[in-house]
Amino acid sequence: MADVGRAIQNKRGVPPARPENLAIKRDFLELSALSASELGGLLRLAARLKAELKSGLEHPYLRGRTLAMIFQKPSLRTRITFETGMAQLGGHAIYLAPQDIGIGERESAKDVARNLSRWVDLIMIRTFAHAICAELAREAAVPVINGLTDMLHPCQLLADLLTLRERFGGLRKLKVAFVGDGFNLANSWIEAAALAQFELRLACPAGYEPGKEFRDLLGGLRGGLLTRDAAAAVRDADVVYTDTWTSMGQEREAAKRRRDFKEFQVNRDLMKHARPEAIVMHCLPAHRGEEITDEVIDGPQSVVLDQAENRLHAQKAVMVWLLRPEILAHQGPVANEDL
Repeated sequence: MADVGRAIQNKRGVPPARPENLAIKRDFLELSALSASELGGLLRLAARLKAELKSGLEHPYLRGRTLAMIFQKPSLRTRITFETGMAQLGGHAIYLAPQDIGIGERESAKDVARNLSRWVDLIMIRTFAHAICAELAREAAVPVINGLTDMLHPCQLLADLLTLRERFGGLRKLKVAFVGDGFNLANSWIEAAALAQFELRLACPAGYEPGKEFRDLLGGLRGGLLTRDAAAAVRDADVVYTDTWTSMGQEREAAKRRRDFKEFQVNRDLMKHARPEAIVMHCLPAHRGEEITDEVIDGPQSVVLDQAENRLHAQKAVMVWLLRPEILAHQGPVANEDL
């Protein structure tokens, strides 16, 4: 599966290098760029940073470092968790609103990348087109983190996988059902399943499936399934995941999407098809009464607040890995079965 991931990455124009020299710049744009060992190491580091924080221990690994946060899409969780995480690591974060830069309009991504590289140690971008994120990474001399694009949401997935490991102890034996739009989050779930080798089923309405490269990757996975039947996807699942039907930039399609997705709501009846101990996940923000009911998102099976909390710890692990890779290396190798 790693070869498939590297092929996808090359199509996106991002070098797939996994350098042995830890001093070489790395980026965190997509999960397919990681090895299974790297993914396991990040999850293990995130769990350690979380435990240290809970016990009152400080971990100022990034003291004196600065993170530039570029936002073309607003966010509660992304901004607060990156800004708080950098502070807890001893560093400083700078928030850059859309009007501050005008990346791609007032200034090119190339010029933004080259300027920021002279001032800061790390860049995070939350944007629409994945190409902007990829160009920023190509041109920047410092690491770049994908805080979300219309193609992928790797930070959310890392937090989700951390949440699953806390609940189930491992990932490889899980059956995950994603119900909803085959958009950025679904794509990242496919990449995660390819790395961690758990069973993934996607239920999407006609016309809302992932793109071909991700459908092909899903089709090559053990237990990979793409269906238009939500109940079939959820049957005997350990995890039921959903996301908003209308993402930022799709507001004009909202009424049509509500009609097209009406059979894909995660509600009490759909959850009856899952395992009795199954958990419900949502990346938030939620449109209550659309993709998920209040009864489910606020119910005992919901772990949405755990996911939100784990954005903080997972992203701290990513920032430490990018700027202090020796800390991850000192943890030792992670076997595939440890996932």
